[in-house]
Amino acid sequence: MVLMSLKPGPDPGLASRVREAALLEGDFVLSSGKRSRFYVDKYLFSTEPVLLGELASALSARLPEGTGRLAGVELGAVPLVAAVSLHEGIPYCIVRKGAKDYGTANKIEGRTLRAGERVVLIEDVVTTGSQVLRAAATLEEAGAEVSGIVAVLDRRDEESARLGGYPFGALLRLENLGISSGH
Repeated sequence: MVLMSLKPGPDPGLASRVREAALLEGDFVLSSGKRSRFYVDKYLFSTEPVLLGELASALSARLPEGTGRLAGVELGAVPLVAAVSLHEGIPYCIVRKGAKDYGTANKIEGRTLRAGERVVLIEDVVTTGSQVLRAAATLEEAGAEVSGIVAVLDRRDEESARLGGYPFGALLRLENLGISSGH
């Protein structure tokens, strides 16, 4: 399964708006533990309604045909997956980083997944991909078929159409935000 790509490439206007809204400069520790001189704060782009709507539209264009469900990892991807869900009319679920120890103790929140249901994971920023890959494993354990991962920003050093064996597409890479690969 190949994710649909945006042609002729990333929307420079969208890249500029994400940069303006969310690019911070300084000294930051990333989720990977690496240090960086910049940080793309996903909450700054996902809490702006107009920009969130633009991102939902662009992410929607990347969904493969036959997507039956969307999924997002708590907490950062939730606004994105909810916006794409509203844009496309496709139900979504939220994959917890760990089951809560009260109430239902679910790892996946939302309507019960059907065996074989085709799910696309929506992610905000991919640095190593470890969180979204854990979410994919959780979905597969529940019987879903993860048919792809779509992100707003891929900040990995090497561009690849796959992430951990899954079809992968991102709207933007660091260079689209004017950041050299020698970050």
